[in-house]
Amino acid sequence: MLRAVLLWCCLCVAHPAWAMSVVFINPGHANETYWFTASRCMQAAAEDLGISLRVEYAARNYKLALEHTRTLASLPAGQRPDYVVLSNEFGTAAEMVRTLSAAGIKTFLAFSGRGTGAAGAELGKPRQKYPLWLGSLEPRAQDAGYLTGQALIAQARQAQVPRIGGKMPMLVIGGDRSTPTSVFRLQGLYQAVRDAGDVVVVQEVMAAWDRQRAARQASWLYRRHPQARMVWAGSDQMAMGAMAQWRARGGQPGRDAFFSGINTSPEALQNLSDGSLATLAGGHFVTGAWALVMLYDYEHGKDFANEGLELQRPLFVRFDAAMAQRYLKAYSDADFSRVDFASYSKVKNPAIQRYRFSFQALLP
Repeated sequence: MLRAVLLWCCLCVAHPAWAMSVVFINPGHANETYWFTASRCMQAAAEDLGISLRVEYAARNYKLALEHTRTLASLPAGQRPDYVVLSNEFGTAAEMVRTLSAAGIKTFLAFSGRGTGAAGAELGKPRQKYPLWLGSLEPRAQDAGYLTGQALIAQARQAQVPRIGGKMPMLVIGGDRSTPTSVFRLQGLYQAVRDAGDVVVVQEVMAAWDRQRAARQASWLYRRHPQARMVWAGSDQMAMGAMAQWRARGGQPGRDAFFSGINTSPEALQNLSDGSLATLAGGHFVTGAWALVMLYDYEHGKDFANEGLELQRPLFVRFDAAMAQRYLKAYSDADFSRVDFASYSKVKNPAIQRYRFSFQALLP
């Protein structure tokens, strides 16, 4: 508690008193490529917009995420942030929104929205049960599953992988069953499988987004399903774990087995470039930066409600080798200062009628 108060006091000294203040409760680890990149991108947007931003990492621990919200809610009134950006990892959004709303702190969901089922129903729609929950912005996660599934199947067909009963067997390594992003990515994949018609998913497991766990699971999956030559993974790190285990067996990813991933770690992009990784979707790390643009406009009298309170945008792209190299050349250092995020604000650019959010905006 004392640490949080001291950090917030330091932040207030470092930025003008009038600055709009935002805390992002990042569900990942500070050294986790995807979530670190998402934070760096948000920091670049915050600088362009004059927003005072602080990032708190939850290290893939939903209890720590809840602790962060309780700490923020317990701060003295003058030291609380104006907004908190949350991600609905492991279905914790309802409890976090409830805690922050009771303290008078406005919230916004980014990366992962309220989802469906009981957890989504508990949270309700934005600005209703919890008036200070303003809305959400999430990448259309079904796109990631569909794009990677479609490309993975195409490569397996071209390589004429072994079939069982006329169908190509596929192994699936998902993230978890409660985070909406994970659920939607899997929905996209299974749509690609249905559209293909000649693929069968022989087993699905959840690796909790963890590389080592995915490797352990892949080890026994390969023994159980020796004919399977396609592995779809819900993140690049889980794909890397499964690929490492295939190599340990003497296999060659990209030649005798085919793997897909999601996210844009430099390692994954290099594996895509050299052909080890069959396909990769990503670019959605920019979601948090676009969320700050929306909140900046809201703070300055331009409500995003006319575009909807729960926005889904096609922020995923399927990378090819050329795009991977362009991205690595521009952002291997995760420095997004060259992007003018202020140019996407309706307040700063009154001619903008609808937000033009995309990943391609970042590519030179």
